[in-house]
Amino acid sequence: QVHLVESGGGLVQAGGSLRLSCAASGPTFNLYAMAWFRQAPGKEREFVATISWSGGTSNGAAYYASSVEGRFKIARDDAKNTVYLQMNSLKPEDTAVYYCARAGSPYRIVPYEPADFGSWGQGTQVTVST
Repeated sequence: QVHLVESGGGLVQAGGSLRLSCAASGPTFNLYAMAWFRQAPGKEREFVATISWSGGTSNGAAYYASSVEGRFKIARDDAKNTVYLQMNSLKPEDTAVYYCARAGSPYRIVPYEPADFGSWGQGTQVTVST
């Protein structure tokens, strides 16, 4: 079972930026797609961004929710077993607990449904003030 640990959350003013990190345990990080989800109070968990495994034709392709497209960027560093979420132009509606997740099986290309993921981190709080 992989262990995922998020960091980088905090309080930021609207228009500001944050970078989230998610460190994963285990030797096969590069074989798995990774994603970020978020959950705001009183709402269901929602997809934010996903990045494919690093090999094959996908070559780390990414896919974003329309609400964050153009503002957020997901990236991975396989040498560090880490996935990042760079968040720019933050809005109050981005306030949520952000979770990273690892795909339930290897070699997936831009999975984005929660059921596609088998391991989750504990979450990190992001609060955007007006």
